[in-house]
Amino acid sequence: MEITYLVEKGRLQQEVLEKINHEIGDPAGGLALIPLDFAVTQSVRQIPRATVPEMPDRIIAATALAFGLPLVTRDQQIRAANLSTIW
Repeated sequence: MEITYLVEKGRLQQEVLEKINHEIGDPAGGLALIPLDFAVTQSVRQIPRATVPEMPDRIIAATALAFGLPLVTRDQQIRAANLSTIW
């Protein structure tokens, strides 16, 4: 969803979305979809609203937290939320 949003805003090229969709659709690809489930909704509470005010960003951060994964981001607000980040 976030990649689609960034393409629509003109911040990423359409080709990026197409490549990601191809990787997700390829069983041998390195990407997978992660569900927005109860664990993620509970993890949102661990992402301080004062630090990360935008709900879409909080959901992304909470997803990484719930699944114990580092988040690839250069967003300074998300990086300040005490998550494992790459970039």
